[in-house]
Amino acid sequence: MEVRGPNLQNDGESGRPTHPRGFPSGEAGKSNHNTGGRYVDFRVSVVLPAGGTGERTGLLTPKQFCSFLGRPLISYTIQAFERVSWIRSVVVVVAKENMDLMMDIIQRFQHQRVRVVPGGSTRHRSICNGVMALGEGETPAADRPEVVIIHDAVRPFVDEDFLHKIATAAKEQGAAGAIRPLVSTVIATTSEGYLDHSLERVKYRASEMPQGFTYDVIRQAYQRCTESDFEFGTECLHLALQYCGTNAKLIEGPPTLWKVTYKRDLAAAESIIKETLSRTACLITGGSAPAVALAGALRKAAGALEMELDVVPDLAGDNGGYLLKEWNFIQVSVSRRLSEVEALLAALEAANRAVLHPPVVIWVHLSGAGESSAGPEPSAFWDLASRARLRNVLLYGLRLHQSKDAERWERSVLRAAEIASALIQGRSPALVGQLLQA
Repeated sequence: MEVRGPNLQNDGESGRPTHPRGFPSGEAGKSNHNTGGRYVDFRVSVVLPAGGTGERTGLLTPKQFCSFLGRPLISYTIQAFERVSWIRSVVVVVAKENMDLMMDIIQRFQHQRVRVVPGGSTRHRSICNGVMALGEGETPAADRPEVVIIHDAVRPFVDEDFLHKIATAAKEQGAAGAIRPLVSTVIATTSEGYLDHSLERVKYRASEMPQGFTYDVIRQAYQRCTESDFEFGTECLHLALQYCGTNAKLIEGPPTLWKVTYKRDLAAAESIIKETLSRTACLITGGSAPAVALAGALRKAAGALEMELDVVPDLAGDNGGYLLKEWNFIQVSVSRRLSEVEALLAALEAANRAVLHPPVVIWVHLSGAGESSAGPEPSAFWDLASRARLRNVLLYGLRLHQSKDAERWERSVLRAAEIASALIQGRSPALVGQLLQA
C-alpha cells in the first residue's frame, strides 16, 4: 500500500536522553536548514522497521504508536525524514495487524512519499521486506534508490547533517553506520553467574542507527543470508560484511540518536518534543507584499533567537498539513479586521486534533507608514482570545508600525521576534489576549 500525499545540552555520556537543539522543522519535503552548499546527487530512500511489540516498555501499546501531544511517536520520526529534501521515499514496515493503524496515521497527519509494507516475524525479516519493496515489481532501475538508510522508528531526533554523513559515506564505501561510545563497561559471565572477564571499554563502541548501504549491497546481503541470520541476527552492518565483503565506514553520531526503549524514555521523548516545538512556528503571510517582506525579516530575526519559522501564504491545499504538524502560528495581517485570525482559529478547530498542550496563535497587525497604528478594539480582541482559550488555544496580538527609518524598523522587527519567541515558549502567560506594541 502506498499513500502519496547544534549545540547539545550535554555530551550524552551519562546515558540520559539529550535534548536536540532544533528539532527538524519546515514544510514536508523541503529542507529549511542552512545546508552550507550540501548537495546529494544520488537517489536515497529510507526503511523504518516498526514491527516491534514494545515489551520492554511494559505497555499494551507498542511504543512507536504511543502518542505525545495527540500524535504518535512514529509520526515524528517520519517527519524528520520527510523534511529532508533529498530523501525520495520512506518505507515503514509494521506488523500485519497494525497495517490499518499505520495507514490511518499517514492519512491523518498527511505524510508524503511514504509506503507501508507488512513486516516479518523478526527484525531482519522486517527490514528485508522493506528493502525488497524498494525494488519490487516493475520498478525501473532508474527509480530504485542508490542508497538505503535504515533507521529505527523510535529514534525521532535524527538530524539532516548526520543523515548526510551516513548517506555519502554509504555511497562511497558501500555501507556506513552510526556508533557511540559505550556508557557502561561490558563484562562476560560464566555459566554459574560469576565474572569471567571485562572488555576494555575504549576499544569498543555501541552500534546505533541510522545505517546506510548502497541498494545492491543490502539487497544482496539479505538474499544470501541464512535462516539463522533472519531468526537471531540484528546487525545489518555484519550482513554486509559477511555476505558482500563490504566493510562499513563507522561514524560517531550525536547523543540525540538515543532510542525510546523503556517507559521512562517515553516521558523523556515527550518532554523533548514539547521543548523543541516551542522553538518553531508557522508564519502565515496572506500573500500581500508587505506581509511577505515582514515574514522574511521576522524569520531572520527569529533565527538569531534559535527559533525556526516556516513561511507560507495560507493554509490551503498542501499547506493545510501545518494544522496537524505545527503547534504555533503567527498570522501577519495588513488589515485592521480580525477576520484572518478568526479563520485561522476556525481552521485549527476544524482540524480536530487532540489538543493536549495549548497551541499558541499570534496575530501581528502591520500598519503602513502613512496609516494610523490603531488596530481592532481591545474589547473585540479580548473576546476573541477568551473564546479561543475555552478551546485550549492561547491567542496574543502584536501591533507593528512600519517605519521608513531602516534602523528603527530593524529594531522593531527584532523586538517583535523576541516577544513572539517569549510568548511561544510560555515565558509570558499573563499576556493572553493582550495587544502588544513592538
